[in-house]
Amino acid sequence: MKTGGTAILRRTLVRNRGRLGIGTVLVCLHQVAETLVPISIGVIVDRAVATGDVFALAVWLCALALLFLVLTAAWRYGARFIVVAMQNEAHQLRMEVAHRILDPRGVRTDLRAGELLSVSTSDADRAAWIADITPRAAAALTAAIGSAIALLLIDVPLGLAVLIGTPVILGLLQLAAPLITRRATDQQAAVARASAMATDLVSGLRPLRGIGAEVSASRRYRAASRDALGATLHTAKSSAVFAGVSMTVSALLAVGVAGFAGWFALEGRITIGELITVVGLSQFFIEPLGVLAGLPGFLALARASADRLALVLDAEPLLPAGSGRTLDGSELSLTGVSYRSLSGLDLRVTPGELLGVVAYRPQDAEALAALLSGQVPPDRYDGELTVGGVRLSDADLSHARRTLLVEPHNGDLFSGTVASNVTAGRPGATASEVHAALSASAAVDVVEAHPEGLDHEVADRGSSLSGGQRQRVALARALVAQSPVMVLHDPTTAVDAVTEHTIAGGIADLRHRTAALDPTSPTVANRQTTILITSSPALLSVTDRVVVLDDGTVAGEGTHSQLATENANYRQAVLR
Repeated sequence: MKTGGTAILRRTLVRNRGRLGIGTVLVCLHQVAETLVPISIGVIVDRAVATGDVFALAVWLCALALLFLVLTAAWRYGARFIVVAMQNEAHQLRMEVAHRILDPRGVRTDLRAGELLSVSTSDADRAAWIADITPRAAAALTAAIGSAIALLLIDVPLGLAVLIGTPVILGLLQLAAPLITRRATDQQAAVARASAMATDLVSGLRPLRGIGAEVSASRRYRAASRDALGATLHTAKSSAVFAGVSMTVSALLAVGVAGFAGWFALEGRITIGELITVVGLSQFFIEPLGVLAGLPGFLALARASADRLALVLDAEPLLPAGSGRTLDGSELSLTGVSYRSLSGLDLRVTPGELLGVVAYRPQDAEALAALLSGQVPPDRYDGELTVGGVRLSDADLSHARRTLLVEPHNGDLFSGTVASNVTAGRPGATASEVHAALSASAAVDVVEAHPEGLDHEVADRGSSLSGGQRQRVALARALVAQSPVMVLHDPTTAVDAVTEHTIAGGIADLRHRTAALDPTSPTVANRQTTILITSSPALLSVTDRVVVLDDGTVAGEGTHSQLATENANYRQAVLR
């Protein structure tokens, strides 16, 4: 269901109507009490001070004290209800955005990770401002109307000046709201772009250092940050000018009312007590009038953030819902597939096969891994991709991901323990299965290197481990899952040659050779298919067959030894 920025703000008010209703009543009561303070002082002057009535003075002072008690309590509890509603709404919006981003079907958006982070944090907080803006507007209107009524009772022209002047001022100032909204939207977009670039730089810091690109990356981020700063200052300047003009006009209206009141007092049209009341009210309603004048600016910021939230909440799912069919079998087939650099690719992997794929062009390997991951919507590629004879796009999503697992080249780890990372895809794995996966991935030494063993804490993204350790733990996680079809994209680029040979043998033994000892066994391993997208001779040497990709299509196939002997291009790409 489409929401849009306005609908998000409206929904915020509706689902927090209980707390906001109580909070709004209380802060409006506070403003009524504030309005009565100068009125009470004027009455005290006319009925007690001017007449010398001590008893009346005592009674009115007690009434004034009670009035202060009411206005203090009303503000305290009203503000509490409003703040709780605003914070709860900000939390709810953050959860909605996070839920949408983490949807298994994905989200069709051009926003990068850093921009999504900005939307789910600062934009969610700003959109929740509507829960504060609305009660403030109601309270300020209450104060302005109360002041105008009091002034009408004292002198009609004074009351009319407020009743007519207030909406005129607000109407004129409202003309600037669209400009502030546009500038706020541009500012938030620029800040989000800078955040996205910062996220990319931090996640890719090690590769940047490896190729000596820190200076170039720093220059790009400095330019993005400068753009964000310029947009922020531009918005701040507009908001400051708007606030300054609104406060000045409000103050001039108040000064004008007070000046006319003084003139009327000299003419005897109003009493001294009424003059004090008018002066007090003219000073008091500067604040609510300023609040009303400044609210369009805050509303513009909240609306701009709500519009950015709608970019995520309104985004269509990346993947189709599918027909709910299950994938039965481990045969994988690509027929006439064209995607990115792939062009009419035909590839069939038989059940139980250990297949190697060598791509002369890295972009072909990246495209194939991305396509097999199931994250590419069917409208973005041509051809047919099936597993067990069922189109991948027609399959039940959760079942498809349990059947076909693609471990990317740069797999991430999560904060937690080594054990929680290894068993993330299959929490019910037994201790023997975990140990077998650790052995096959040569990750046993990662566990044995720490006294806590499997309970060793891993920092977010695995930053507390070396590149090779992260890669081996990620591989162990993939092996523990025991998916019928598993695709590994360059799983050994961060390990030495000896470890690479160990891993090659471990993968073959765990997923293929053990089952081959008993071909009649009905175990899961007997049906497991493995695809290694790599140029590692150690990994390719354990495969049953190797397929060579060039110019986006199959350029040759055979065993590793055959290709290494007969194909010069293959030798150049693989042997080192």
